[in-house]
Amino acid sequence: MSLPEFIFDRLRADIRQQMDGVLALSGQLSRHRLTPDAEVCVQSIADAALGVRRLFEAASDLRNLESDGLKQSPQPIRLRELLDEVHERWQRRARALNVTLLVSFDGDPETTAMGDHQRLLQLFDGYIGQAISALPRGAVEASLTTAMEPDGVHIIGRIRGPRDPNWYALPLEERFRLIEARLGLELAVGALLARRILSDLGGEQRLEGNADASDTAAFEFVLPSVIEADRRSTAPETAARAAHILVVDDNATNRMVAQSLVEMFDCTSETAEDGEEAVEVARNGRFDLILMDIKMPRMDGVAATRAIRALGGRVGATPIIALTANADPDDAAGYLAAGMNDVVEKPMKPEQLLQALQRALENTEGSVAAA
Repeated sequence: MSLPEFIFDRLRADIRQQMDGVLALSGQLSRHRLTPDAEVCVQSIADAALGVRRLFEAASDLRNLESDGLKQSPQPIRLRELLDEVHERWQRRARALNVTLLVSFDGDPETTAMGDHQRLLQLFDGYIGQAISALPRGAVEASLTTAMEPDGVHIIGRIRGPRDPNWYALPLEERFRLIEARLGLELAVGALLARRILSDLGGEQRLEGNADASDTAAFEFVLPSVIEADRRSTAPETAARAAHILVVDDNATNRMVAQSLVEMFDCTSETAEDGEEAVEVARNGRFDLILMDIKMPRMDGVAATRAIRALGGRVGATPIIALTANADPDDAAGYLAAGMNDVVEKPMKPEQLLQALQRALENTEGSVAAA
């Protein structure tokens, strides 16, 4: 890896981590009793942080598009909930542009498929963004149709918007400029990504004319299906309900981010600020799992893990998950060799942390899978 790529990767990780911290802090603030003006301010902070994170991720995707392609991280996705999230993401933005967004789902509401959550959102964002960018006012309709077939879940997305026969004849740069002017750089980048994501999914797109002055952009693809029982075993609300977790990190923002995430999974938590403190508080044996930062003053995460393992008994067997920005295969192998059970890369993604928690707690009394 060349130096510029290394620097870019470190900057990307740090920016995402900082934005996750802002989101965690704004989430904590939103749980307090606030004045209406303060609630608006907190929501605006969260929206801005999400925008920065999405924009930087989109820029990263574009940068890696030709060299490495778009990476996919499949996970169980309830497709009805995905469409609900699309609606939530776009409702306020569309209303601010005098556009009404109508969303509908056709299929079994329990249908679950294996797919990349972020990529599917980007796919809808790209098509909805193009429809709204061409509409000064009026309505855009987004629909998702699902059907179980022998080869998986057949998915058809349709975005119905204004008819503009000249749109697809415009040069790519001109379409990009028009979307950016109306929706901003993030969605302009998203429109470029959408077609590539659909191609990577092995999907197809077509333009369907309607009787009125509108067109429907349709795209379809197939995702592997997921058995409903498997989906339940990975759902956040049942993942680690009884677990009491020790969060170890020298950075206060990182501790709050981790605590907010485990709180999402109905876990309880305590914190320690470095490895020495972690070893001391772990001695009492009240933790079902430890989330351990690697780089810390006084005693780092690897040394702390070895010290906890040396305690022996139930305490020494406590599952420990490494939290680190340095998670390449060689580093991860070193953490596992030191006695850690798993590695989660910073900035943490909720689904990755959830999966690591479930793996680590699978055979322990604190796991909800056994509850």
